[in-house]
Amino acid sequence: MDQMNQFNQNAFQQQYRPMTLGDWLITLLIQAIPLVGFIMLFVWAFGGDTHPSKKTWAQASLLFALIMLVLVIIFFAAMWSFFMSFFSGYNMNYSS
Repeated sequence: MDQMNQFNQNAFQQQYRPMTLGDWLITLLIQAIPLVGFIMLFVWAFGGDTHPSKKTWAQASLLFALIMLVLVIIFFAAMWSFFMSFFSGYNMNYSS
């Protein structure tokens, strides 16, 4: 069993090639394009032929974007509620 485990580990090390600096620069450049970058995050996160490091990074980026979206919605809902309660006491009828 130990030989099989060592064989699998050697096969993985031969197939796995870390992403280079150039790979990451191209990835970040593509990700910076407004609509294309967002679509590519989904392709990289859920695509089958994506480098494992890029796949994990894309999944983390999407999760972070989702968390930030929820926080922004909560913030704007709180601000809307504050302003509506603040201005609800004013009477906008100026006729005398």
